[in-house]
Amino acid sequence: MKTYDILILGGGAAGFFTAINVAEANPRLKIAILERGKDVLTKVRISGGGRCNVTHACFDPDELVKFYPRGEKELRGPFHTFASGDTIEWFERHGVELKIEEDGRMFPVSDSSQTIIECFLEATKKCKIDVLTTQSVQSVYQGENHWKVDTNQEQFSCQKLVFATGSNPKMWELLQGLGHSIVEPVPSLFTFNIKDNRIKNLPGVSALASVNVNGTKFESAGPLLITHWGMSGPAILKLSAWGARILAQKNYQFGITVNWLHTSDAEEAEQILRDIKQNQPKKAVVSKSPFDFPNRLWESLVTASGIPSEQKWADLSKTQLQKLSTELTQSKFNVNGKSTFKEEFVTAGGIDLKEVNFKTMESKVLPNVYFSGEILNIDAITGGFNFQNAWTGAFILARSIS
Repeated sequence: MKTYDILILGGGAAGFFTAINVAEANPRLKIAILERGKDVLTKVRISGGGRCNVTHACFDPDELVKFYPRGEKELRGPFHTFASGDTIEWFERHGVELKIEEDGRMFPVSDSSQTIIECFLEATKKCKIDVLTTQSVQSVYQGENHWKVDTNQEQFSCQKLVFATGSNPKMWELLQGLGHSIVEPVPSLFTFNIKDNRIKNLPGVSALASVNVNGTKFESAGPLLITHWGMSGPAILKLSAWGARILAQKNYQFGITVNWLHTSDAEEAEQILRDIKQNQPKKAVVSKSPFDFPNRLWESLVTASGIPSEQKWADLSKTQLQKLSTELTQSKFNVNGKSTFKEEFVTAGGIDLKEVNFKTMESKVLPNVYFSGEILNIDAITGGFNFQNAWTGAFILARSIS
């Protein structure tokens, strides 16, 4: 049997960040990371399209929590201890410089997730942390003053046990067997499958829009991207995160309303169209988009309003004007299913947050058991926020157990 002071289950971002911070705070501790796969940090490798979206340039903890559909209340305290600014400083101290993109997302200057992976591997080597792969956990049980972990390879014993196993159903089940409550997981970040003639020939077209799920209070605004299978982009992804539970209950069959003008309503839109009719009477309606979105989308919405391609502005009837303004501000679409957003599969669900002490990240149910990262019922919208949750939890955990 191998004995350690601290065993960390899971060789992902949260597991490594925990291990390194514990070892740096107390080099005397004997630490091991157990990973069930052949490789470690696989999710880090593919994150942000292979560039690794490390964090987000939102430096106010009270603003930062607003990006978490689940975990907003619980993360407020932790973010006052360790937030985005601290993440930047930590990586700089470990030789990795980060840069801010226009939308606030932060990446390594190298634009490669390999930089983050090498930083972690180098630090674990320097701190003499054992990284053991192909160690699939079979059982966990409590000894007198320690925890025992059996894997497919060997037996381990430790004083303190950290679960950083992400959205692994097997680990949730195991923890349930030890007395924890698990909030049923459902997908969070996903795109909407929509078959509709208005968008059929528009893949790649993007517009700033606001979207709401019909019959609910869920709405979001931002860039909306039309794809081969339907709709994606920040406006849709935000909606999928905030509405994760409701949309799962609806079995991903629901209606949405899209306002292509983002903030204007149908009345304002109609007034704008009337002004154009007066100022450009001889021009064909379809010829050029008068709004800040691509011509191809404008053509499609004009056609959907029953306006022939040769019709001039001067010849538009009141009914056609109203129909077009409704199409611009209240386009109704039926969603029929979802698709995973890239390879970055995020779930809503996990360890019930009421059973965790967020000052230490220790379980309130099991003594000397700690949690880090996505194993908890915390998730965020896209943009580096899920990683920030991992860094923050891991730092607080490390400080409390070292």
